[in-house]
Amino acid sequence: MTVSDQTTIPFNRTHVSDNELDYLTQAVRQGSTCGDGPFTRRAAQLIGEITGARQVLLTTSCTHALEMSAILLGLEPGDEVIMPSFTFMSTANAYALRGAVPVFVDCRPDTLNLDERLVEAAITDRTRAIVVVHYAGVGCAMDALCALAERHGLAIVEDNAHGLGGFYRDRPLGSFGRMATQSFHETKNVQCGEGGALLLNDADLVERAEIIREKGTDRSRFFRGQVDKYRWVDIGSSYLPSDVLAAQLTSQLESFDKIQLRRLSVWDAYHAELADWAALNGISQPTVPAGCAHPAHLYYLLLPDLGSRQAFIAHLAGQGVRAAFHYQPLHTSPAGERYGRPAPGGCPVTEQVADRLVRLPLFVDLDEARLARVIDAVRSFEVS
Repeated sequence: MTVSDQTTIPFNRTHVSDNELDYLTQAVRQGSTCGDGPFTRRAAQLIGEITGARQVLLTTSCTHALEMSAILLGLEPGDEVIMPSFTFMSTANAYALRGAVPVFVDCRPDTLNLDERLVEAAITDRTRAIVVVHYAGVGCAMDALCALAERHGLAIVEDNAHGLGGFYRDRPLGSFGRMATQSFHETKNVQCGEGGALLLNDADLVERAEIIREKGTDRSRFFRGQVDKYRWVDIGSSYLPSDVLAAQLTSQLESFDKIQLRRLSVWDAYHAELADWAALNGISQPTVPAGCAHPAHLYYLLLPDLGSRQAFIAHLAGQGVRAAFHYQPLHTSPAGERYGRPAPGGCPVTEQVADRLVRLPLFVDLDEARLARVIDAVRSFEVS
């Protein structure tokens, strides 16, 4: 059966939130559209309220926020940074750009998060930080990881691209690390097309972070009247987004509770309606451990093997449903082999998970009729 593009259910569709178009118009008409305007300040305030971060700096992307974290860590060539292999390449690239070596640790088979039980074996005298990625917005085992980092004198950075609104033991994701990063790419729960934020939980980092974000200048201090002119004082780049993007993001953040309510409803429907089918076909559903509250960033299934995963994606496409696989292991990628190395024991779980995982459509405007279509299409597939 061939399904027309008009009836195809996409993997993602961006949501236009309340006040979004009005805010965009205001931003364009306010007389200045560069960064750190009123919408930039409002968006940062809202992110801080959600995450509990001490200081929030909006950035042009999560990638750039990660690059800022690498500079703030003071990394030098040959330093090592521990991270999962099962993550987006920006997590590793940010530190490789500073000459540091990404050390790839395997993921847990249940949550797909960095396996905290394997981290200590990866620590050497060159290790400077542990970067955790809260996959699908399910919190990593932060109690164990924070204790390990403290014992070895290491910084923790949270790549919280998936986790805005998530909690670990009643504490917001993004509040555990010395720094954390957020993504507001169009695929995220709240978005402005492209955007990000650096969350700072260490007050000692704030002044330098502002300088790095403003091309290495003390421009922020100048606009606060703390200096009579701004100069080039450190390395940095142009990491500050336009206030127009911040206007779009502000509207999305103000609609955060409404967005989350619908996304959680879709996630819960998948989890309940597909449980019997998944068990019958040897397919794994997401694991959310006790003490974790996820923000319904994505819903995934683990098929038995690569062949069944590919057949499943093709089957859904034939039914007019677009599904997607996800990360490819960084430790076996060309750049991962060149700039990083796997931890002792390698990353066998990451390799098999990458071949088996598929993500289902999950977006705010996925109405009940189309959600039912997705569920019916999924349940009509049988693993051979």
